[in-house]
Amino acid sequence: MTLDPPLRARSSVSPLSDPTARQRLLLQAATLNEQARAAATGGDLEGSARAILEALDCERRAGGLGLQVLQLIKPRA
Repeated sequence: MTLDPPLRARSSVSPLSDPTARQRLLLQAATLNEQARAAATGGDLEGSARAILEALDCERRAGGLGLQVLQLIKPRA
């Protein structure tokens, strides 16, 4: 049995260590929001909704980047 290669090419730089990955995702989200606004103004509600969903996905992924702080506060004994 063979495994298919991943669809994305693996990079030697982890997304968590790339300091500009979050900024790129937020910039992409802002661009998609503008596209959604223009589409809605032009009457293309389906295109606007699609752009909004893509922008929300970018914002969600940007929020997951960076250091994660888990359970640093010790409970009192």
